[in-house]
Amino acid sequence: MADPATYRPAPGEIPDAPGVYRFRDKDGRVIYVGKAKSLRNRLNSYFQDLAGLHPRTQTMVTTAASVQWTVVHTEVEALALEYSWIKEFDPRFNIKYRDDKSYPYLAVTMADEFPRVQVMRGAKRKGTRYFGPYAHAWAIRETVDLLLRVFPVRTCSAGVFKRAHQQGRPCLLGYIEKCSAPCVGRISPEDHQRLAQDFCDFMAGDTARFTRRLTQAMKAAAAELDFERAARLRDDVASLERATERNAVVLKDGTDADIFALAGDELEAAVQVFHVRDGRIRGQRGWVVEKVEDVDDAELVERLLQQVYGSAEEEGGDGAAVPREVLVPVLPTDVDQVQAWLTGLRGGRVAVHVPQRGAKRELAETVRQNAEHALALHRTRRAGDLTTRSQALREIQEALDLASAPLRIECYDVSHTQGTYQSASMVVFEDGLPRKSEYRLFTIRGPEGDGARDDTAAMHEVITRRFRRYLAERDRANDVELGDGQVEDDDGTPLRSGPVDERTGRPVRFAYPPSLIVVDGGPPQVAAAAAAMAELGIDDVALCGLAKRLEEVWLPGEQYPVILQRSSEGLYLLQRVRDEAHRFAISAHRKRRSKGMTVSVLDEVAGVGPARRAALLRHFGSVRRLRAASVEEIATVPGMGERTAAAVLAALNGSAAGRAVAPDETTLPDDTTGPGAHGAPTPAEGVDERAGMLGP
Repeated sequence: MADPATYRPAPGEIPDAPGVYRFRDKDGRVIYVGKAKSLRNRLNSYFQDLAGLHPRTQTMVTTAASVQWTVVHTEVEALALEYSWIKEFDPRFNIKYRDDKSYPYLAVTMADEFPRVQVMRGAKRKGTRYFGPYAHAWAIRETVDLLLRVFPVRTCSAGVFKRAHQQGRPCLLGYIEKCSAPCVGRISPEDHQRLAQDFCDFMAGDTARFTRRLTQAMKAAAAELDFERAARLRDDVASLERATERNAVVLKDGTDADIFALAGDELEAAVQVFHVRDGRIRGQRGWVVEKVEDVDDAELVERLLQQVYGSAEEEGGDGAAVPREVLVPVLPTDVDQVQAWLTGLRGGRVAVHVPQRGAKRELAETVRQNAEHALALHRTRRAGDLTTRSQALREIQEALDLASAPLRIECYDVSHTQGTYQSASMVVFEDGLPRKSEYRLFTIRGPEGDGARDDTAAMHEVITRRFRRYLAERDRANDVELGDGQVEDDDGTPLRSGPVDERTGRPVRFAYPPSLIVVDGGPPQVAAAAAAMAELGIDDVALCGLAKRLEEVWLPGEQYPVILQRSSEGLYLLQRVRDEAHRFAISAHRKRRSKGMTVSVLDEVAGVGPARRAALLRHFGSVRRLRAASVEEIATVPGMGERTAAAVLAALNGSAAGRAVAPDETTLPDDTTGPGAHGAPTPAEGVDERAGMLGP
């Protein structure tokens, strides 16, 4: 526990101006980000007598080891900078709104040459229009199925689209006229873009224009006695009307608003929002927040609006996510600055206010009831989970005789096939939960660049490389002046290029030490890891190994293992960490092996380098199709001549006579949708795994 007086700035150093400040711990990790109208007044409030601070604030200032600040011109700039730093550093003492579930969105990839309509979850991407969120994915699919009659936009995946293009035949949707079939050239890219834009306009609320246009076309067709076309247009109008009726009308037409509500206590709160566009509810979303800061409802609302709308420019690019009105239960502390910031994001005036009467007040009450129900459900689900995680960390602390609970656990595993394609993984668990953004992969090099001799040598290499980088980053972070130099490994391999940003303290890949290291294995692997740490002088990080045979926990230098009960929550957490490291390592190994097997045949052809090999596989799609092609067909590939084409065909046909075609040869090296993608086993891998050929 640090004394705040040890890092308190000297009197007069802190400017009396708007700005953003950040507290950092002893390892340089940003633990809290805040903004202030006056940096001097706000920061001085943290360095008063600890007894006068809120308990959560006491914990923060005693965990911190330094404080830095950045002066800005206006409070609106401070609001934007605070959001960007909270998003970048993910400080542990800042309030984080986490979705109470994963909501599906209807997405249109407008940045693609042929935009695709699909259901998406998770992080948003630039160049994609999003509609929702919706409560259920099936509701989106039913709506899309209705709209495809009128707007036959592409819905197929990249793999299906590419295969249809190569075969010259559309998929089933193209035959039943629910897709305009751009894969076979039935529609130009420009016309398909306009079709996708019409789809987006309809989903955005401009429904009357399309209904009116189709109705006029239906009447014109009937007047021309083209009753078949008139009947189809009648059905199209009915589809649009059914799709429109799925959204309840709650406010008058033309109303665009987001209605927020809060429900909670001093420890946690639930937030709900209804997205109303053109007077209809287009989506609903919820968050649950643990109040790690001493804040009131006004500050909670301000942080909430920061998170919800802060990424509008990154995700939408046109401010479409920001409506004209934002209805909140309590006005933010700096409502004028928040309105100015939202107005800048939207490109038009945005009003933030509390509804007082009428339909908006009634709808806000409905949203509040939803927030109360969400909080009750969250408490029911999380009560056992929080207790279990705390119990697991406490049991590990007691079993391994640690000074404190291991809040950050790193686990390492090595995977290979009979010594080839050696890969290793590092997974990170913080507070008993996986932190996937800090997972890392290692390619085992060995002393001569041809891999390690065995698992213990591989483990020694991985631990050495991980902590050598940690020491290098720590030393660089402590430098007063940092240039554009490059840190190198003992063999000259660059560890990381570019300077450390001392102004922002931006974290790098291996900047923070773990509380506990877990290796997948028994005494040999633990000894190898302990030797690597001892060679680097790392003596403040706990180490253990988890052996698969009897789930024994091994400590360095101990003759007998630590035995945890089978029902122990601590053992269950260690198993989860170990299994996650194994999954991550074997996925990386399979990708490397699949890619190596795919290109191995073409590697043997003289005159065919990486560029020509990639061009051949891109043109023909697989080695099997390449082998069946003629010399003339191969010669048409850019960069290939008849002589090289003949050499390729001779080498492929010669290799076919001596061996069977590997299943992975039907997959492009960079194909992320085929077998082997994302760690999914290919047919060959399934055989190897059953035969026991995969490494640990």
